[in-house]
Amino acid sequence: MTTVSPPVTAVPTGAELALHGVRLGHPGGAAVSGPLGLRIAPGELLTVVGPSGCGKTTLLRTLAGLLPPLEGRVTQDGEPVRRPGADRAFVFQHDALLPWRSVRANVELPLAIRRVPRAERRRSAEEWLERVGLAGHAHRLPGRLSGGQRQRVQLARALAGRPRAVLMDEPFGALDATTRAGMQDLLVEILRGTGATVVFVTHDVDEALHLGDRVLLFESGEVLDVPHPRSRDARDAPVTAALRRRVLDSL
Repeated sequence: MTTVSPPVTAVPTGAELALHGVRLGHPGGAAVSGPLGLRIAPGELLTVVGPSGCGKTTLLRTLAGLLPPLEGRVTQDGEPVRRPGADRAFVFQHDALLPWRSVRANVELPLAIRRVPRAERRRSAEEWLERVGLAGHAHRLPGRLSGGQRQRVQLARALAGRPRAVLMDEPFGALDATTRAGMQDLLVEILRGTGATVVFVTHDVDEALHLGDRVLLFESGEVLDVPHPRSRDARDAPVTAALRRRVLDSL
């Protein structure tokens, strides 16, 4: 994995995201949770676990402003979230790259939508492709890349817009174990330089306990502190093992 250098430009600090008595669901449909109260601190990495179909993706869509809550309020820095915003990026399980656009053009896309000048967005895209280890792939089409490479492109595209919050929906779930571990390490290194707040949904309990500062047990709404976040050496520590059992018991 390519060594990740510090960012060359300053980035905004992370956003505070909060749910105030929120009941999640689709308009006209049944609620999938709630009421849920939660504050995600600026710069925090919160992981979310729960059984399939319990509403984890609905949570991300609601935080993104793509889906209104059935009840309650969603805020960013105290202001209501009513629609998507450029400072909240969404990273999907499937890379969602545009197959007819080159790798660099995919990374440039959010900047082009915001009418960033061409030279500036090209410079930013090339910087981010270098940071994710794909500097030599800028002119390739996504179909010529491996699954792990495509996810690195998606990560570069999400972060090129310098978001203050990143919402990640099982982004590494389809990768093999070795590639997944490498992507986890890459994510940790990159986020260390951005200050972004991250909400990361996963089915993998070990991934949740490795990446998260805290872990949200979605069905109960309980939020647990992770004793040694982002430390591979702590995987077998007694406190980590106890927390793993507690999370598994909740599923």
